[in-house]
Amino acid sequence: MEQRVVELLDRHWKSLLALFYLLLCAWLIYSRWANIQGFVLADTDDNMRISQVRAWLNDGQGWYDLRQYKLNWPDGANIHWSRLVDLPLAGLILLGRIFLAGPQAELFAVGVAPLIPLAVLATALALTVRRLVHPSAWPLALICLFFAGSTMAQFVPTRIDHHGWQLALLAISVAGIADPRRARGGATLGIASAMSLAIGLEAMIYIALAGVGTVLRWVADRAERRRLAAYAVSLTGGTAFGFLVFASEANRLAVCDALSPVWLSDALLGGALLLALAWWSPGSWKTRLGAAALAGATIAGFHALAWPNCLQRLEGVSDEVYELWLSHVREARPFYRHPWKTAVTIIALPATGLIGWGVLGWITRKDAAKLARVLSAVVLAFAATALLFWQTRTGPAAQLLAIPGAVALVVLLAPMLYNSRFMLVRTIGTTALVLLALGGLVPLLLVQVAPDQVKNERQRAIAKANNACPTLAAMRPIGKLPAATIFTFGDLSPRLITVTHHRAIMGPYHRNGVQIVDTMKFFRGSPDEARLLADKYRADYVLTCPMMSQATVFTAEAPKGFYMQLERGQVPVWLEPVQLPKGSPLKLWRVKR
Repeated sequence: MEQRVVELLDRHWKSLLALFYLLLCAWLIYSRWANIQGFVLADTDDNMRISQVRAWLNDGQGWYDLRQYKLNWPDGANIHWSRLVDLPLAGLILLGRIFLAGPQAELFAVGVAPLIPLAVLATALALTVRRLVHPSAWPLALICLFFAGSTMAQFVPTRIDHHGWQLALLAISVAGIADPRRARGGATLGIASAMSLAIGLEAMIYIALAGVGTVLRWVADRAERRRLAAYAVSLTGGTAFGFLVFASEANRLAVCDALSPVWLSDALLGGALLLALAWWSPGSWKTRLGAAALAGATIAGFHALAWPNCLQRLEGVSDEVYELWLSHVREARPFYRHPWKTAVTIIALPATGLIGWGVLGWITRKDAAKLARVLSAVVLAFAATALLFWQTRTGPAAQLLAIPGAVALVVLLAPMLYNSRFMLVRTIGTTALVLLALGGLVPLLLVQVAPDQVKNERQRAIAKANNACPTLAAMRPIGKLPAATIFTFGDLSPRLITVTHHRAIMGPYHRNGVQIVDTMKFFRGSPDEARLLADKYRADYVLTCPMMSQATVFTAEAPKGFYMQLERGQVPVWLEPVQLPKGSPLKLWRVKR
């Protein structure tokens, strides 16, 4: 019976994978139905994404013009994104308009769009597990994915920004690394890397490590020349295509934080050198290693000489912007600076995944070709886990890259426990191993051993404000006012411009450092300084959300600042309170002229 199940999972894996995927989609839509119906775009980037698509579809904004003119009006905010992620979202909106009326088409789009990269991710994980672990073990990868909370959070309905696509392309890259067919694997990795670069640079470290791994595989085995050549051609061609088709007008300059002439020139030079190495492929591994080192030094030297401005922080934020804004972004902190339960939940799966990757490497140590594929993949998993000690935002990638290792841990060790002559080892040991490796045991134990502490009054107030202020109900009275420019929190601005016709000053986007600093000084400084800034941006209203997370920063760090004066009822003469409906979580003032 077990053998028949194994054969079924291997022979019909594509059909069964499609069925599993559809069931997962049905569950996600069901569990998030209220969010879809309420147009709950919880992240600032999700709101900005739909605003960008609207500007293109509805307002006739140019394909290469990605400035957001509802921020920092009339100049607009410089947004470093590309149009690549806009395409599926826009396509779903246009499709929805065929059979749905008005805003229902957008509800359809935000509900379905995240499920498209989820299909790519599930397929890539199944391929990787089939190629490196066992042909019939792929369902375990989907079970593990279900428990990978940080990763799955990027694919739930209404999570429409680019992070899901970046993760899906990272998974495709690993599947390409794991591919035993050299040319196909190299081309897969090159195309996925190029598409990821066209979207953004968040996965740059993984792209670089995957490229280095491909070169080192060629150094160790001359037969890998086909993989290297296919990788070089596809990376170069794909990056050039991505730049020409998707790079915005702003990204045609020598900027460091997006695919621009900086990274395009690096990719073209690197691809040409790698293709030359693959064509040459000397017989001695020592010669190949020396040639590869020379090529790497050439690329690094070119980058340093041609683009010295891109040798430091790619975001290019000033010290002032970092101190006033970026240092307060929670996802920019190391995982261990979060509450201990959150930290354990984030690190548990990557830790067990690395153990599984190590076991898989040991088991395959006598198969040089497969070992090379395993090592090339485990480097990415190790890097993602190590980066958690720098920023928590790498958690989704760390959990994703841990999944094949976690599956390997179950497949390779569970049979040993199951075949034990001790009943407790067979039952409890096997069950614990499966739950631990696939990511289900740690959350279960945390619920039982350390249940969530009851929030104090302040914590409840913050959570209530964060949830209530961005809702359609809260924003509806604001939207009934004539179109105006509103000074509000940076974390509230993207939602404001998305669900109303109003304009705002800034959003949490690093290229707009001047507006970020001005907004922070507006709420932290004196009323006179706030008035000067209101005049500078021709603001018509001031909007606040008391107890919203960003408001607590002003409360803690500027207790005598303008925001706290407003909260204490010390309203300057140049502001006039605007009455909002009873129970509104927002406060609004009109700027007198």
